[in-house]
Amino acid sequence: MKTGHFLFTELDNMSSTIQIDIQVTDEAVSETLIALLSEIGFDGFEELPNLLKAFIAEVDFNNELLIEVLGSHVYTKSTIEKQNWNQLWESNFEPVQVADFVGIRASFHPPFEGVAHEIIITPKMSFGTGHHATTYLVMEAMRALDFKEKSVYDFGSGTGILAILAEKLGAEKILAVDNDDWCIENSIENIVINQCQRITIEKVSTAESNMQYELILANINKHIIIENITYLEQALAKGGTILLSGLLVEDQSDILKLGQDLGWKHQLTTQRNGWIMLQFMS
Repeated sequence: MKTGHFLFTELDNMSSTIQIDIQVTDEAVSETLIALLSEIGFDGFEELPNLLKAFIAEVDFNNELLIEVLGSHVYTKSTIEKQNWNQLWESNFEPVQVADFVGIRASFHPPFEGVAHEIIITPKMSFGTGHHATTYLVMEAMRALDFKEKSVYDFGSGTGILAILAEKLGAEKILAVDNDDWCIENSIENIVINQCQRITIEKVSTAESNMQYELILANINKHIIIENITYLEQALAKGGTILLSGLLVEDQSDILKLGQDLGWKHQLTTQRNGWIMLQFMS
């Protein structure tokens, strides 16, 4: 459900895998395809600009069902030989550093030197390792904000990395939510590893909340942001700040109008590798 992420759930670690690369330019279409492909056995997805990669164990693959789901969509098919997905992911995981502000590493990497904050994560196939441009942009923006004794809502938390950083920056109360069991499990692991005490993790289907927060982090995608914008507006305290990302450069005008319609003040847009982060104040 997140832009530019790996989501692997029940893929057999040691089976050959079918990979389908689909040309998709609309994020809403990509989300629909993920839902439809999941129904016919696809267990893994990677969303990239204008491309959706879908994965399924070879023994579960049905070409007729694939053709029925994809219709006129242009795609290519390839086979990935047997391998341990988690082992492969861990072996390819490299530390990430956002200037001298924060470093993200796995437990098997040596500690960083010369960074203000260090986050240790268990590398799994979930969004928010810091490698993706949108996660990097949000962390970069967080550096300039005052989190001390603030309440924070992390909508679409993935690995929980942004919630963890918020606590390290002094946030008093943090609610981190996601709709994916894999992400919830991974974020709980990462919160424990980083010895966080002020983060609550919940599985949700929308951004609806009966609380208001001084800071909201929503690093998901345009489609989900638009779907939940009313809930996000209701959850944002007066004078609060919201960071929206998981967005492509071409999404900016639509999101700016959305914020304007809500009466939010646009404060900042940053860009990295074709992706953007927008900051608003209510």
